[in-house]
Amino acid sequence: MAQLDRLAATVPAEAGADTLPPLRLHPQLYEISTLPWLLRLGKQLGRSIGISDVPHTEWERLRALGFDLVYLMGVWKRSPEGRRLSRSQISLFKRYDECLPGWTLNDVPGSPFSIQAYEPDPSIGTWDDFDALHRRLHELGMRLILDVIPNHTGPDHHWITEHPEYYIRGTLAQYRVNPGDFFIAENSSGGAEVIAYGRDPNFAPWTDTAQLNYFNPGLRAAMVEQIRRINEICDGARCDMAMLILNDHFHQTWESVLGSTPTPREEFWEEATRLFPNFIWIAEAYSDSEWALQQLGFNFTYDKRLYDRLRDGFVRDVYLHLKADLEFQRRSVRFLENHDEARAASVFGKSRLPAVAVLASTVPGMHFFNDGQFEGFQKQLVVQLSHAQEESADPEIQRIYEKVLTITDSPEFHNGVWKLLEVKDTGERTNSDLIAYRWSDSSGQKLVVVNLGASNSTGRIYFDDNVLSGAGLRFDDLLNDRSYERPTADLKRWGLFIKLAGFGAHIFDVKSIA
Repeated sequence: MAQLDRLAATVPAEAGADTLPPLRLHPQLYEISTLPWLLRLGKQLGRSIGISDVPHTEWERLRALGFDLVYLMGVWKRSPEGRRLSRSQISLFKRYDECLPGWTLNDVPGSPFSIQAYEPDPSIGTWDDFDALHRRLHELGMRLILDVIPNHTGPDHHWITEHPEYYIRGTLAQYRVNPGDFFIAENSSGGAEVIAYGRDPNFAPWTDTAQLNYFNPGLRAAMVEQIRRINEICDGARCDMAMLILNDHFHQTWESVLGSTPTPREEFWEEATRLFPNFIWIAEAYSDSEWALQQLGFNFTYDKRLYDRLRDGFVRDVYLHLKADLEFQRRSVRFLENHDEARAASVFGKSRLPAVAVLASTVPGMHFFNDGQFEGFQKQLVVQLSHAQEESADPEIQRIYEKVLTITDSPEFHNGVWKLLEVKDTGERTNSDLIAYRWSDSSGQKLVVVNLGASNSTGRIYFDDNVLSGAGLRFDDLLNDRSYERPTADLKRWGLFIKLAGFGAHIFDVKSIA
């Protein structure tokens, strides 16, 4: 709880902090793929625009939807060499075809995770532009999140020639055996270096990147300085593949190249989070690394496991997942899509959306939404492309999200006490598809019930005596615009009877009847 209490009680010292409210404990984040978003806005406005030209109404719209954080993905200077590779790798073309039929080479600016420098991409803006945006968002009560890409750089980053020791270097013999794991680069003296491609050991190397060496003290110091500069124009960072540079993980991946290089005494993330205590640290995390990263100072870590269980329909696993340590859950990032995942509309379909959207928006933790998700877009934007095929928004999906976001902006969902409830069987043995929980604070209480099954489900929910203090309870279903009243005696004896259609949901505002 200490990390979240600290964030709630403090704000960064940069411009606008005096007007910025404390960050809510369960904040809402909106991800924007910056370059495609600017191109789309520019097309609507009839002119090319950068980040400084975005109409103020766009930021006001996000604030009106209840967002605390805006994550601008892909603002750093893309690698020209990475772009060349993105345009020439045949293995990527099928994904391009699916995302943007009829694409051309000019539609491929390259991956925003293959960067030439931690400088704003000239097509997006300047340091001054981001400083101004930072202050503008603060004035609206929102915070700005940008990328930190710790594991690798583009293959033409200036460190390649100036500081090749910052990278994992191999030998000519290793290159001859595994040419797909390394590339040859020139150094500043005119000599040559064998540099490893960046990689996750579970996948093939990313051949548009160069692998940084986190067992090198100079690299660690240099990356801290990059973060220090980023810290001046934003409030936090989404750290790409954060688990890859944990000491044990890094050693296991690169043992054959590191040789006898000593393991650092301290984890890099422990040092970085200590040096920037008011930064909001968000880790993209997999491979059961989430808890370790939270202990090293990350305020929030991706919860891919919940996404997988919702996607695959394992209701019992979802329920058990929500029984995990509450502190861990408060620091988990809940999402139905992001730039790495397929679009929620294509994964879950319109029929499952009410249940999964309500659950992902109302459980403890950070609630993460992606640009285009509310419109029900089906095409996942491939990160190497500048845009996807145009789609029309689905009004029904838009209405669902807008209603859920309006309801979940209530203080109970962000500052209240959360409790997972047991749903009892009614005799029909369908209660196992129902998940229910309660939020309560001084302003009131909310009861959420979702049916993650495809068929009708029934169950009974019993309340603690402190909830049943009046003559009865009134349940106003904010999602479905219906109201119910139940006497206290009946609730004590029979509980609250719930019947929900497949993939249905309730969000009740619960009040005592005098």
